Amino acid sequence: MDRLRRRSLMVVIDALLVNVAIFLAFLIRYEQLPSTFWTTYLSYAVPMTVIRILSLRFFGLYNRVWQYASIGELVSTIKAVSAGTILNSFYLFFVVQQSFSRGVVVLDWMLNILLIGGSRLGWRMLRDGLYGINRKRHGRRVLIVGAGDGGVLVAREFRNHYRGQVSIVGFIDDDPEKQQQQILGCSVLGDRTAIPHIVDTYRVEEIVIAMPSVERKTIREIVAICQETKADVKILPGVFDLFEGNVTVNQIRHVEVEDLLGREPVKVDLASMSQYISDHVVLVTGAGGSIGSELCRQIVRFSPRLLLLMDICENNMYDIEMELKGKTDVRLVPLVKDVRDRQAVNDIFRKYRPQVIFHAAAHKHVPLMEVNPEEAIKNNAMGTYHVAQAANLYGASKFVLVSTDKAVNPTSVMGASKRIAEMIIQYLNTRSDTNYVAVRFGNVLGSRGSVVPLFKKQIAAGGPVTVTDERMIRYFMTIPEAVQLIIQAGALASGGEIFVLDMGEPVPIMELAETLIKLSGFEPYTDIDIKITGMRPGEKLFEELLTAEEGVNATTHKRIFVAKPTELDTPLIERTLRNFIDGILPNGVQETERFIQAFLPDFVIVRPQDDVQAEPSFVETAASREIVENSIETQKQ
Repeated sequence: MDRLRRRSLMVVIDALLVNVAIFLAFLIRYEQLPSTFWTTYLSYAVPMTVIRILSLRFFGLYNRVWQYASIGELVSTIKAVSAGTILNSFYLFFVVQQSFSRGVVVLDWMLNILLIGGSRLGWRMLRDGLYGINRKRHGRRVLIVGAGDGGVLVAREFRNHYRGQVSIVGFIDDDPEKQQQQILGCSVLGDRTAIPHIVDTYRVEEIVIAMPSVERKTIREIVAICQETKADVKILPGVFDLFEGNVTVNQIRHVEVEDLLGREPVKVDLASMSQYISDHVVLVTGAGGSIGSELCRQIVRFSPRLLLLMDICENNMYDIEMELKGKTDVRLVPLVKDVRDRQAVNDIFRKYRPQVIFHAAAHKHVPLMEVNPEEAIKNNAMGTYHVAQAANLYGASKFVLVSTDKAVNPTSVMGASKRIAEMIIQYLNTRSDTNYVAVRFGNVLGSRGSVVPLFKKQIAAGGPVTVTDERMIRYFMTIPEAVQLIIQAGALASGGEIFVLDMGEPVPIMELAETLIKLSGFEPYTDIDIKITGMRPGEKLFEELLTAEEGVNATTHKRIFVAKPTELDTPLIERTLRNFIDGILPNGVQETERFIQAFLPDFVIVRPQDDVQAEPSFVETAASREIVENSIETQKQ
């Protein structure tokens, strides 16, 4: 009933204003009312008023919340008044054939806009004025960084939905032309260098960075300035996270380390990605891992005919299967299988005939693989061969290997095993109609075992945060970005390439640790200490994306490059594959070291002094040679 009474009151007020407008129009036009004015006007007042009210109703002026009125409401008011003026003119001139001065008609149109539109905007001004009087005394004090579209959206959302809870102190913007200007009644108080002074002067409790389209380097610089203050720092999502410019305050969140990467997010060609996945049978190995599960999430968006999820860990498999079932109608087949089991892999390919394979299954923890080197070879090299060779035998079109920057000039067993896996698929690409490619990228933020979750866990426990070496630097990217690159690489693949992402600027790990501590609301070395523990076996101070021999060629994607092919030792690779098929693998540290050195002569495994083992030699048999030769040369079935 309140709404009905409010609308009825608005209709009565509009009816009064419509008649005031025509009265004032005659008065302005003739300076005094004609002697026949009242007789003539009273004859037509009711139908003309009804026409005006119906026009206003047709354009929705009684279905709007006018305390939030803006330019859109003013435009609707002009349209409604103009429609009413046209209809009234038609009624007077053609229906009742009553002539009126054209000047009166124009004045009436203008006065209706002024009175009807002004009454509504005046109500908003009254509300804003009352709020402005009280806002100095109520709500948390917020400073908005960015006086562009993002900042205005945030300010309007705060004022419309959080009256009394938020007091907008003002804006910060580096544009000199905006300094001391008023936006929604709030001043632009200065540029980024003024943030600490403004926070102290106005007792700011919260800073919102509302610059969704600026470079991350700029965001990183502004966050560093904001962290000099005691205010809580939050951020508006990136421009690609917003939907057609609409944003709510609920999307404003605390700054995450992902916001501070030294590289802009990867943009992908969704059409080309969809073309080779849509309506195809797709296999993802390691589907329960950080990269594999995100691959599955993104692949289902392109509507494959069938998605095969393969993982050795049943718990991980269960989690991703349940998650996807709640989000997609794509048919899913969970396969708890081991890539080291050649027969199981071949059975999968024989039954389902996958056309596109994303091979993400791998042992990836560097220190663990230093202690268990033979397992890295068994899983990362031999397992890759099993899946890649099955792709050849059963006619897959594309095989994408998820590789790592640790495969470049490797100092760890894990990196060496991935480099050997790259060599294997490059070799198979010369023997098969399947397109084999690898994708290299740096560290993935948020993946299991990565440095960021470890730092967050240490911070939550009160510290210390452990860094192996204060000189260590790493490239970083987010899991969704890594997966977008992998899928894009499949679209770009013509066979044999190793794709490399332009990772931007490397991040010092010490700086990352300090930033995470600050983002968590603590002061480094005061609240949370940072402890240097020393480099672990297999670690580098910095990672590389290319070997000295490779170099890069550009692709059609401005942030994706392809490493130039290097010469392969074909006899060595074929001898190794024959041993894989025959089940002959290196056993223990010494044998694994010799195995890797055959591919990478300068490689040495760093191991404890007491590591002495009697290890069997690594040989090939005539039987294994015959099997692999037949297997490699087998054409698609």
